[in-house]
Amino acid sequence: MKARILFVEDDQNVGAVTKRRLEEHGYEVRHCTDGLMAWEEFQHRTFDICLLDVMIPKKGGVPEKDHGFELARQIRKRNDVIPILFITSKSMVEDKIAGFKTGADDYITKPINLQELFLRIEVFLKRTKNMVQASQAAKPSRYVIGRLTFDYNDLRLHDNVEQKSITLTQKEADLLRYLCENANKALKREDILFNVWGKDDYFLGRSMDVFITKLRKYFKSDPDIKLETLHGVGFRFNVPHAPNVSTSLP
Repeated sequence: MKARILFVEDDQNVGAVTKRRLEEHGYEVRHCTDGLMAWEEFQHRTFDICLLDVMIPKKGGVPEKDHGFELARQIRKRNDVIPILFITSKSMVEDKIAGFKTGADDYITKPINLQELFLRIEVFLKRTKNMVQASQAAKPSRYVIGRLTFDYNDLRLHDNVEQKSITLTQKEADLLRYLCENANKALKREDILFNVWGKDDYFLGRSMDVFITKLRKYFKSDPDIKLETLHGVGFRFNVPHAPNVSTSLP
């Protein structure tokens, strides 16, 4: 799968040339010319890295001083893992410090050396991949939920009373693990979609509703487990106690 890049550059010529070269190098690139457009894209698509110019307009018009920093702050609040690389003509230490304080990972100055840019992108993509893999490996794979035991790796939901098991699909297991990790909390629809499906859109939302219905059927054997709909908000996975981590499965 191609790495997806959010590229924000208000200069149409520079942006078009850089976008084309990045695509020729094998990346999927979404080019935005202002902060508002970029923020909308970030909220509705999944990206692997952000390349942000510091001097961009908030919405059309003349670039605002350091608006790229503000965009970076918004992105970092939503996602604390995605690499953010500033592309800028600025070289002052104070500007670099300001950028790093927003959560940026690195700088590259104009005029852009494309070979250097490609190398830096690959370094950050590899680093992020390793972080995600380590994070996934550290998560528990088995949970006790009331009378049920959920084994994520085996895609199995086992009823410890009736001694029956259900084989889950991968997406059902992904969704159930996210619910277990956030049991008894109000969860927004968009947050579930971002964390389980990778993005938030209408059709994925309808798909999520189907999976929610399936999970509710699996929980019917235990009346203490409820997957509650919070109208206008999302869902809450109500269980008597937070799911316990299990080391073995019957």
